[in-house]
Amino acid sequence: MSPRGRPSRQAVYARLRVQIDELWQRMGGLPSPLEAADIWRGIWFEEAHHSTALEGNTLVLKQVEKLLAEGRAVGDKELREYMEVRGYADASDWVYGQAIEPDRASPEPLTLQEIRHIHRMAMHAVWDVAPHPDAGPDETPGNFRRHDIHPFPGGMLPPSHVLVDSEMHAWIGEVGELDATSEEFAESVARLHCRFEQIHPFLDGNGRTGRLVLNLLLVRSGFPPAIIYKKQRSAYLSALRRADKGDPGSLGELIARAILDNLYKFVVPAVAGPARLVPLAALASDEANSTALRTAAVRGALQATKGPDGQWRSSRNWVDEYLRTRYRRRRQ
Repeated sequence: MSPRGRPSRQAVYARLRVQIDELWQRMGGLPSPLEAADIWRGIWFEEAHHSTALEGNTLVLKQVEKLLAEGRAVGDKELREYMEVRGYADASDWVYGQAIEPDRASPEPLTLQEIRHIHRMAMHAVWDVAPHPDAGPDETPGNFRRHDIHPFPGGMLPPSHVLVDSEMHAWIGEVGELDATSEEFAESVARLHCRFEQIHPFLDGNGRTGRLVLNLLLVRSGFPPAIIYKKQRSAYLSALRRADKGDPGSLGELIARAILDNLYKFVVPAVAGPARLVPLAALASDEANSTALRTAAVRGALQATKGPDGQWRSSRNWVDEYLRTRYRRRRQ
């Protein structure tokens, strides 16, 4: 049961389906990195920061932005931490490029070669300065592990290293059955993400690689990538543990909400023209958050329409006019 006032899991899934359909039918789908560099740049900074922070990286967002935008290592962190972010950013940059301009010939939604490629890009920089102490010569970035792994807290035990190759081939087969049109899509990708982490195919970097692979599946299916924020670490790990035990619902909901957040924060505001009606969450700003806009819409102070899905929609032009008149009223 959802907390009082919080949409149910099924309502979140339904909203995601409606918003993605609207993105493609009314706005032409995800823009390419060439068409909308600012969208992908904003997502790029945040994902590189938060996904590495989930694994213990201590760089703050401003340091990540300086590193990626200017190539400057600001602060006095260990070199390893800068290289973790640099490698992750290289890999996510390639992943985002697959949204519109796929660099591939395979008809399959994902291949083992691509997974190895992502791991190699994500881990190469940090491996040069801080390789895993137990790694053998054939366990470098891009190669599956040749070690068995001890059970994780909560009891999850990855398969023996001799089974990794066959388990990953089976996992790729499950990816091929993914239905991006299903309302349960977020839960389906949650199962796949959990199973990838259970297999733990690499000696190190499985969490980062797993989230990059998750986002590759999302952008190839026409969805914005999901960013799991560092403040959500406990909820994310708890949801993964529940998924380990056969209940992927919490993880699916977390992923669905993360996709919607990126949709509202980055994608819709950039691809929708100033006169296009979009959800209020996509028009929120420091001047007026989504709650304030909804209150204004209900009161009639903001020109907006309420759709059959229960969502209020307005346009950038209407919100700008509302803010102008609000400021005029304050000065009078």
